[in-house]
Amino acid sequence: MNIRKRVSGLGVALALVPALSMAGEVTLSGEGSVRYQPDSARLQFTASAEHKMPQQATEQVAAMMTQWREAISPYQDRLQDYTDATVNLYNRTLPGSERGNEPETRAVASQTVTFHIDDLSLLNPLLEQAQSIGLNYHLGPNQFFHSDETGLEREALSKAIADAQSRCEFVAQQLQQSCGDVVSITINGGFRPIPMMMAEAKGSADTVSEVGVREVHATVNATFELD
Repeated sequence: MNIRKRVSGLGVALALVPALSMAGEVTLSGEGSVRYQPDSARLQFTASAEHKMPQQATEQVAAMMTQWREAISPYQDRLQDYTDATVNLYNRTLPGSERGNEPETRAVASQTVTFHIDDLSLLNPLLEQAQSIGLNYHLGPNQFFHSDETGLEREALSKAIADAQSRCEFVAQQLQQSCGDVVSITINGGFRPIPMMMAEAKGSADTVSEVGVREVHATVNATFELD
């Protein structure tokens, strides 16, 4: 009696083997991207002056900063994380203009302003004020960003996961199976924004007419069960 039960139980176990052998897994990738227009910018302007006397150099910089503060007063409450605490004063030595002349020492003073704006309509007015005062600046692609980059990154990741799921369903359909649970998933990279077209302005009479479009890209590798 016990022998028959054991044999019967073994037969059931063996009957399950073909079904288990048909089950499997599939590993594939998914990609997602989101295009967006930057709506914010990080800006830096520097007032600098050079003179034989350190006091004269610092006074020239102070005068430029006074002009700057007056010029931006209508926008001051819209400049985020504003600081002008970076101040430098140093001497540099110039070679004599003629052979045998003593080198000349010059004092160089500077003061740097940094902040960011969440409204790009402020960009050109600020650049124009900086140009009129004589502040130095450089404006490039890396200084533009979106105020909700986290939301854009999550949207790109969501699309990548959905793409992986869709590919799994397609593969399973071709094998006459169904896409099951996720066994593992790996998120690749760090969602680095890719400039697709970007305007650039430097410290001259330039203004920015077009910031351009960027793209956030995400990829995942996922393993699914096949049922």
